[in-house]
Amino acid sequence: MAQGNNSIKKILIVAFSLCIVCSVIVSTAAVALRPMQQLNQELDRKTNILNVARLYEPGMDIEQAFREQITARVVELETGDYTDQFDADTFDGFEAARDPATGRTLSGPRDIAGLSRVENYAAVYLVGDPEDPEQIVLPIRGQGLWGRMMGFLSVEGDGNTIVSITYYDHSETPGLGAEVNNPRWQSQWEGKEIFDEEGDLNPAIRVVKGSGSGVHEVDGLSGATLTANGVNNMLQFWLSPEGFGEYLARFRSGVDQEDAQEADVELEAEGA
Repeated sequence: MAQGNNSIKKILIVAFSLCIVCSVIVSTAAVALRPMQQLNQELDRKTNILNVARLYEPGMDIEQAFREQITARVVELETGDYTDQFDADTFDGFEAARDPATGRTLSGPRDIAGLSRVENYAAVYLVGDPEDPEQIVLPIRGQGLWGRMMGFLSVEGDGNTIVSITYYDHSETPGLGAEVNNPRWQSQWEGKEIFDEEGDLNPAIRVVKGSGSGVHEVDGLSGATLTANGVNNMLQFWLSPEGFGEYLARFRSGVDQEDAQEADVELEAEGA
């Protein structure tokens, strides 16, 4: 006797067939849209870099502006030297961190940013002349209250004075930790100095509880102490010799040498 349309067997066959068809459609769409997703991610990255460098304008051609004003380079963090071992335009720090050949494991006091693993090489973005850049844009990331915070820090060509900071991905609490993206809070960073006069590689910049004062302090985030601690920890890591400390020291040494040369000229003029 023929089975009815409501038989369990026919229901299972239809359900299984529908699942197969839907899986094929979803998989095909994911594969077809992947190039577009990658392009959008790349466009978003370039937009954030232009934004933190104060170069972004609404309606601008992002690709053209990035190509004309930004140069990407890859830096070996241990030495602070550039390397041509990788393509700077496609270098992925996250992939490098996962690869035992290009990354390392962090633990204990060395892992103040909560990264577990970090890359030995990192991409940096130079504004203007790459031999004498106006700004240096550094990728930064670390653990916030609820998860990983990822952003960019722009530093003037002296390797010490901050231009701006921005976070493009985080899960901090709206109205509290999410204030890291409030333009009013971000504006405090302009002109702050990373290192003090002692000239060592340990950063002096801090987010303090309450109101900050001086060139090394930024106001805290009201009601978001743990997020502020996360910002502090990631900056202490990425601006130290574990991160970009050696690289930034190259620019600061150049400034020191220029000051010394100017002082020598002044002394010679006085003695003449």
